[in-house]
Amino acid sequence: MKKVMIALSLIAATGGGAGAVASQGSSAITGLWSTGSQGGRVELYRCGAAVCGKVDDAAPLRANSDQRDVKNPDASLRNRRLMGLVVLQGFKGGPREWKGGPLYDPETGDGAATGTLTLRPDGKLEVKGCKAKIFCRTKVWTRAR
Repeated sequence: MKKVMIALSLIAATGGGAGAVASQGSSAITGLWSTGSQGGRVELYRCGAAVCGKVDDAAPLRANSDQRDVKNPDASLRNRRLMGLVVLQGFKGGPREWKGGPLYDPETGDGAATGTLTLRPDGKLEVKGCKAKIFCRTKVWTRAR
């Protein structure tokens, strides 16, 4: 019993619990990512126990930072500002793959209920959104910094 208590104390002291593993996994993808479209950048950040993403930059936003979500199929959401708009929510997992959703592409107005973020060996991030298991779209992002 004493050995078990010592082992648990060491795990707690060194941060080796499950929370530390989840935290290390999400830190692998947090930060700024270039989307490869119109100079776009998305910031991936911790949101509770998950990873979320918001619009950080894009060429059209540099010309007019007050751009709105005009391509959104929901008319009640078209007045939202694009700068800072949350486009990825609730992704959990790691250290190489996270699953969650929803995802939203303000450039096209397309959204997906579920998706996968996959950190490739070359350091790029595959962002895959699916409306149904057979209707998926994948984009590859590169780390901005």
